[in-house]
Amino acid sequence: MDRAKDALEVDVVVVGLGAAGAAAAIAAHDAGAQVAVFEKMPDPGGLSIVSAGGIRIAFDADAAFDYLKATCGGRTPHDLLRVLADGMTQVSDWVRALADVSRATVKVTPARGNYPLPGSEALGYCEVAEVPAIEGAASFHAVRGIRPGCRLFKVLEDNLRARHIAVRLGHPVRRLIREGSTVSGVVVEADGQERRVRARRGVILACGGFEANSEMKRNFFQADPVIPASFLGNTGDGIAMAQEVGAALWHMWHYHGPYGFRHPDPSYPYGLYLKAIPMWHPGHPESTSDLGVVDQQGRPAGGKQLPRLAWILLDKTGRRFMDEYPPYPGDFGVRPLDLYDSKAQDFPRIPAHIVFDENGRRMYPLGRCAINGRDGWYEWSADNYREIELGFFRRFDSWDALAQGIGVDPGILKEEIATWNRACAAGDDEAFGRRSDTMVPLDTPPFYVGQVWPLVINTQGGPVHNVRQEVLNPFGEAIPGLYAAGELGSVFGHLYLSGGNLAECMIGGRIAGREAAKREPIRA
Repeated sequence: MDRAKDALEVDVVVVGLGAAGAAAAIAAHDAGAQVAVFEKMPDPGGLSIVSAGGIRIAFDADAAFDYLKATCGGRTPHDLLRVLADGMTQVSDWVRALADVSRATVKVTPARGNYPLPGSEALGYCEVAEVPAIEGAASFHAVRGIRPGCRLFKVLEDNLRARHIAVRLGHPVRRLIREGSTVSGVVVEADGQERRVRARRGVILACGGFEANSEMKRNFFQADPVIPASFLGNTGDGIAMAQEVGAALWHMWHYHGPYGFRHPDPSYPYGLYLKAIPMWHPGHPESTSDLGVVDQQGRPAGGKQLPRLAWILLDKTGRRFMDEYPPYPGDFGVRPLDLYDSKAQDFPRIPAHIVFDENGRRMYPLGRCAINGRDGWYEWSADNYREIELGFFRRFDSWDALAQGIGVDPGILKEEIATWNRACAAGDDEAFGRRSDTMVPLDTPPFYVGQVWPLVINTQGGPVHNVRQEVLNPFGEAIPGLYAAGELGSVFGHLYLSGGNLAECMIGGRIAGREAAKREPIRA
């Protein structure tokens, strides 16, 4: 695309082309560097392109800093959180400037943090609301339909193109190159051949986490299996490369994801999400008009009530074990499944049973697909009948028959259902505190049961970095010439903040690009 098209030497190499990689490449170019971007997948965008698209911002940096300290639970140095908080007050202006290239519309919306922590009221979202060139399209790259993340990525892609930044798709980076202790380039595979690309000023790893690497998940997560739900390209490549040159790792246990479905066909590679439901902010009574409810794109959902949830979850013994609609289902929904029973030597909630009745079956499509991939799209049926035929769900005429079908004590299951129905009538879930507006009784046969599993949208772990996005070794020393951005070593190691990874992509990517560009070049 530019002067770096056929070069084996540039100033800055960026590994990965999602939001973080694009932001880093744009910033490095604008700081005067010659940049080349390498993406291993045949299509760009990573997880960013299939995301909800809302970049978490703040209207007050001090309040945002307070919130980040609380949501990170003491697991991330405060100087990093301070830089992120400051960036959250500034990133909207940069997004608007980038959007001008695409004639795109940018929308900024106040929206509390996911939990009632200090500083929550000062937060919001920035999203690209409309990009004329792609509105109404059936797809964008490998994504079906136009999701909010597509609009953000289109703006970033247009800015890469406007700057003539070299982008190579289908070019996996295999290893880092060092000269002494300094990272000086990468080994790239192209058409089955390995090529060495020298980076005079630095290499930026922006190639995501490890949600599609089964071995790494078994090593770092307790729950097993944990099924990737949106993207198969994040296999921990950047983590392995950073480890090889001495990087320290952090937050490897923490992943972002809900509970969801596993396709009955074992060859189907993705998990499938349940119905998209709004997030809500604890601590605000239903009578309050400012409930803090936002939809999956981060926009206020309107009204005072949440949607009804058609189901409850039961463990392998037939007992209910959680609030099925926690404040942030896309993040905290998965954690109650992560219990291991040392007596039974088993995960009693993996898989869990999802149970609903005929009224629930008619309520709405229970599942959905959201992937960045050329193959694997699944269109969920409007009435859930196709999923019954495929074996996602089994149908029974009585609770006794359902209990027998899943191998649990009928007395236990029927008592759980009776307790639930009494709670629905009373509008009070004493056992787990589910909000009354989401509760639906299970009383109309036939009855249905399926299985739900832990899904991972993305991981947060990876190499430790400092405020300049430099990758650090276990002694806290920067590895010269190596940077990381985005979810590859995210700051979030306790609770996740919706839109937080996109904020890190844009803010951290911009910092990494600037810092790499200003390094003194390595002399040949």
